[in-house]
Amino acid sequence: MTTAPLRASPRSKLPQQGARPGGRGVDQAEAPSIEMPVVDLGVVQPATERKTRLKIRLAPPVPVAVPRTPFIVLLVVVVVAGVLGILVLNSKINQNAFKLDALRASQAELDLRQQQLEQFIAEKESPGSLAAAAAKLGLSDPGPPAFILLPDGKVIGVPRPATGTPSNASQ
Repeated sequence: MTTAPLRASPRSKLPQQGARPGGRGVDQAEAPSIEMPVVDLGVVQPATERKTRLKIRLAPPVPVAVPRTPFIVLLVVVVVAGVLGILVLNSKINQNAFKLDALRASQAELDLRQQQLEQFIAEKESPGSLAAAAAKLGLSDPGPPAFILLPDGKVIGVPRPATGTPSNASQ
């Protein structure tokens, strides 16, 4: 049983076998080939037919033409967007730094004002200042106080009336 070598039909879309991009052809000796033995199960082949092998020649890969202009434009757009993003980010950081300096100055002024107010309140709460304000209002010093214990009615201290002229608020 003899077998004939198989031949592939040329396709119109693919370059012809042996053709290279740029119009240069490839010699049959240069084209890669795969040799496959013809095997028929159950039939013993003579030695001469065993040497006859099916040869399949591979076509070189189809060249891929990638347009470079869109890729270059994309790269330029990405770089420009990155640079503009960095500029915007830096300007926002500087703007916030000026705001932060103004807020720190305002905080320092408010801290100073708080200390002045606390000092003013402490001066007004002092015993001498309270006595002077009471005298200005016409209040008198009552002296030491007396206490009454409620469970048994015992009096601790000597109760006495205040001395001095009564104020306008008591009338």
